[in-house]
Amino acid sequence: MLELRQIDKVYNPGTVREIGLFSDFSLTVPKGQFVSVVGSNGSGKTTLLNILCGSLPPDSGQVLLDGQDITRQKEHLRARRFARIYQNPALGTCAKMSIRENMALADNKRRRMNLRPGTDRSRLPLWRQMLAELGLGLENMMEARAGSLSGGQRQALALTMSRLTPVDFLILDEHTAALDPKAADIIMHLTDRMVRESGLTAIMVTHNLRFALDYGDRLLMMHQGHAVLDVRDEGKRRLEMEDLLRLFNEISVECGN
Repeated sequence: MLELRQIDKVYNPGTVREIGLFSDFSLTVPKGQFVSVVGSNGSGKTTLLNILCGSLPPDSGQVLLDGQDITRQKEHLRARRFARIYQNPALGTCAKMSIRENMALADNKRRRMNLRPGTDRSRLPLWRQMLAELGLGLENMMEARAGSLSGGQRQALALTMSRLTPVDFLILDEHTAALDPKAADIIMHLTDRMVRESGLTAIMVTHNLRFALDYGDRLLMMHQGHAVLDVRDEGKRRLEMEDLLRLFNEISVECGN
């Protein structure tokens, strides 16, 4: 279980640009839940992810993981249990390294870095099998540089790499926003399958309201650091796009977007 308790976060404190984003904000995400998070610009979506991943410390409050306080735990230590896929496909892979080398890098993530070959040839069949499941032909391009791939292919590679590390939480930071509609649909299908098959707890920030409705067990709409909508399971399935769009437009107009 992942918990945020009474989180406060202020940007630029003591200046004319001071912005109090979170004030006494709490959130509990049970194990295995897939949460979609939507909201207007500046609503706190990315700050929420940064606090969860340890990229940004809260001013006060606690981040709890299975009851353990990890509020001050360093980001690289938290990464042992959190995998994060970013909006920019270039951030999840090493552009100058081949697909094979990227897979090896992910496969070695939690191993001791002794002096040895970076690629374990015995793992190649597994990597090819995992890539073949994507249906994008990447298993036949093992020596191609990641930088030569399309945005959708790179995001698919990043998702596959995250499967090689035994994490518990998948953090999706607008991971389809930079893709064309067809590639975005492919990545969302792959994401949903990965979350279900691996039993991951997933939190997905997205501006795509259709994806927020179609995927996940729970939907949060953020506004000025607060959850103005929180529906799950049957309540989420009953939610209509018109109702979601109406509320989203109301808060967007209020924010001047």
